[in-house]
Amino acid sequence: MPLCRGRLRPSGGVLSEDEVAALDPVYDAFMSGKIDAVGCDLCDIVTGNFGTDPSDYVVFNVMLPRRYHPDGQGNVFERVGRSIAEQLCGEGMTLDFEQLLAKQPGREDAVFAWHQDQAYWINTDDRRTATCWLALDDSTVDNGCMQFLPGSHREAMRPHRPAEMNREEQHTLVTELRADDVLRSVPILSGDITVHNEGVLHGSAGNRTSDSRRWAYINAYRSVETVRQERALGFTHSHNDDQSVLSRVDGLLVD
Repeated sequence: MPLCRGRLRPSGGVLSEDEVAALDPVYDAFMSGKIDAVGCDLCDIVTGNFGTDPSDYVVFNVMLPRRYHPDGQGNVFERVGRSIAEQLCGEGMTLDFEQLLAKQPGREDAVFAWHQDQAYWINTDDRRTATCWLALDDSTVDNGCMQFLPGSHREAMRPHRPAEMNREEQHTLVTELRADDVLRSVPILSGDITVHNEGVLHGSAGNRTSDSRRWAYINAYRSVETVRQERALGFTHSHNDDQSVLSRVDGLLVD
């Protein structure tokens, strides 16, 4: 499944304006500390910092928000996203993990490194994936919208390495672009989504605006059997997962 984008409702995006607005208080609660996340699951995804004031983070990141906010489980985006995943990938898809990401205005350093999601994940026989990236604000070229390398899902996975330091200190993996890579920026409106699979190379630039935040909510759907195999190995997508589980990419992770 390659990259796609969506405005599925006649009145607007995948989610309505009111449905998107209902997610803002939850986001605010994580950013203000009213909802706590354990350890590295609330962190700066660029620097690896956690347990400090999140207002200073380059890219604010919350992994597995439904774990820390059970009242949010089963929300409209989860339900709509699963329907989209099954339309694209077939029956038997379930929510594997979710994530909140925020780039505040004026953070030109809020660059999300180029990577393929499969570099983070265990190898399984059923590779069906639909990662739904929901814009909670208009996501523009200026505030750091998603960028993709079209057709990269047809290639073998590229070698990845830890960003700046080892994975015990920073979770992020990066890969290198090639001279002939032709990248595509994909601006979308609030309530819209992009969808990609585990092989699509993607990243994003910083937020160079003075007044436009870029908040996103990501739900990744994989097959029920794939998720079962992950959990049996102790792999939950938490940034607190055991490092022995995280360092299992066969020959594709470079020191």
